[in-house]
Amino acid sequence: MRLADQEIKYLKGVGPKKAELLEKELGIRTCSDLLYFFPYKYIDRSRIYLIREIDATQTFIQIKGRITTFRVEGQRHKQRLVASFTDGTGTIELVWFQGAQWVTRNYQVNTEYVVFGRPAVYNHKLSIAHPEIEIPGKEETALYTPLQPQYSTTEKLKNSFLSSKAIHRIIGQILTQIDHLEETLPTGLMERLKLIDLDGAIRNMHYPESSEKLKKSVYRLKFEELFYIQLNILSQKFRQQTINRGLVFSKVGDYLNTFYRNNLRFELTEAQKRVIKEIRKDLGSGKQMNRLLQGDVGSGKTLVALMAMLIALDNGYQACLMAPTEILANQHFKTVSRFLENMNVGVLLLTGSTKKSERELLHEQLRSGELHILIGTHALLEDTVQFNNLGLVIIDEQHRFGVAQRAQLWKKTNQYPHVLVMTATPIPRTLAMTLYGDLDVSVIDELPPGRKPVQTIHYYESKRLVLFGFMRKQIEMGRQIYIVYPLIKESEKLDYVALEEGYEAIVRAFPPPQYAVVCVHGQMKPEDKEQGMQYFIRGKAQIMVATTVIEVGVDVPNASVMVIENAERFGLSQLHQLRGRVGRGADQSYCILMSSYKLSREGRKRLETMVQTNDGFEIAETDLKLRGPGDIEGTQQSGIPFDLKIANLGQDGQLLQYARDVAGELLEEDMNLEKPENQVLRKQLARLTKSQVDWSSIS
Repeated sequence: MRLADQEIKYLKGVGPKKAELLEKELGIRTCSDLLYFFPYKYIDRSRIYLIREIDATQTFIQIKGRITTFRVEGQRHKQRLVASFTDGTGTIELVWFQGAQWVTRNYQVNTEYVVFGRPAVYNHKLSIAHPEIEIPGKEETALYTPLQPQYSTTEKLKNSFLSSKAIHRIIGQILTQIDHLEETLPTGLMERLKLIDLDGAIRNMHYPESSEKLKKSVYRLKFEELFYIQLNILSQKFRQQTINRGLVFSKVGDYLNTFYRNNLRFELTEAQKRVIKEIRKDLGSGKQMNRLLQGDVGSGKTLVALMAMLIALDNGYQACLMAPTEILANQHFKTVSRFLENMNVGVLLLTGSTKKSERELLHEQLRSGELHILIGTHALLEDTVQFNNLGLVIIDEQHRFGVAQRAQLWKKTNQYPHVLVMTATPIPRTLAMTLYGDLDVSVIDELPPGRKPVQTIHYYESKRLVLFGFMRKQIEMGRQIYIVYPLIKESEKLDYVALEEGYEAIVRAFPPPQYAVVCVHGQMKPEDKEQGMQYFIRGKAQIMVATTVIEVGVDVPNASVMVIENAERFGLSQLHQLRGRVGRGADQSYCILMSSYKLSREGRKRLETMVQTNDGFEIAETDLKLRGPGDIEGTQQSGIPFDLKIANLGQDGQLLQYARDVAGELLEEDMNLEKPENQVLRKQLARLTKSQVDWSSIS
């Protein structure tokens, strides 16, 4: 077994208990995991400061001198050990709040030491609390580096003596036992791209020889990480295009033409026309379509999907549309049925709530081909759902479905159906290239004519009365209002209390019978929740107080105001989704973000972004930079075949594109990586993706 694959419990100074803790806290199990556990920052220990140069604004400093005295200050629990330290240019105090006996036993007066730490001012005196102290020239390992790496650690690890410094020491131990790390990129590729070798890159990450070498190491490792992600995605895409012969939808016939002439009562936007052309080209190409359709709430994605379904019908095939919730499936069913009024098209809805008698008839019509379009939820995946001739699969908000679930739809037919994936969650370009790199991407970046952009305003709690006055004016104009409260799992009970208190406060401010207020949340019985929503949808209530159950699928063109309470607790994409619930009619709509004065830097940035722009893609890019890809909705089951250890999708977009281009060129020449020089790529790709199932043909 290679040392890199060995479990860390066998390392000197680790053992089974510490190994178990490292795995639990940081996911580190093998020596390789430790080598790829990179520092989050470096502190320059190359410079020795003079004490007279130091002030409390500096982050970390290093000084060389002698301890002149030790003394104990304070009473009982507040006792601290204080040492006076001088270098001849001034004096600074070194302070320990615990471990006093250990300090006085290990450090002597009038011996020269190098002291490192963060300076502060206490009682008008410069001091360093719990400094690091070393004897000059007596570094702990032969691999000592003046650029000192800082590793992420936790309280539990620190309590078990696994500080950043201890982790660094263990990594040093591994590196001294390894002669040379096995290369993971072809020599020719490295020479062409001027990349340093893997062994040098890893060693310099943990023990940098210089800032320049560190920079080259970071670049090499980031490139490799992004390159293998793209190599994996593109090899699947190329293979899919070669193997999966697609159904040929060669004609546009009566269904689409009749709909376009008689049922479409408004002009398509230029963006919709462009996307329909892209889809038509795919459907007639003889290759299986795998296309991602992105567009903000209200941009007309459902209409584009319907027109694609009608092309399938014109060519003798059935189509289905799967949505993640009953509310959204119902919404699609009503929209499609309304569009297809007076047309001889069989459309039915299948959800968990569909009655048994209705299901039996639906299954019969589906098998016979009498049913043309089936819309539904996860219920479409049931074994009893059998199509006569499925040709097009449309999946809405697909990040809410598991990859294997989506593949179940594909297995319902002998041929590869065309796949159109839709999302109203704008996906940043770098994330789209990574999560959906095997899909072609279409974007509807234009709202239908007559829609006015939603005006977004941020109010602090002190503006509550101003808000109520504004709401009354909107209600007098005949408009309706949403008020949304956060529901965070960790504080669910408190959130429901806040929701109920908020509801009571709104009812006091907007009393019946002049006003009607409904409350909707996830803990209600489904029938009560539906009744409350219908009351609002039909205009019988002017205000709906709710949790985020209204995030998707509630379409009330008359609702013109969205009030979001504790807006700082929502993510950017969720705020944008909620804002998309208003602005669906021709009237000016408003989104009011209510927050406390206590805002984190990120919270403030999120609210500022919402006020400044309605552009979903700009918002998504900001969200990616603030939160990172792991927190963006849907990416946990995304298909990134391995964790990112060093690359950052929010900051490395340019490098990602470059890595994709290099991977694409390489696969154009050698799609199956059969050339001798590419065997290292084949081997590494197999190792990185061994736990992955290839679901590429269903996106």
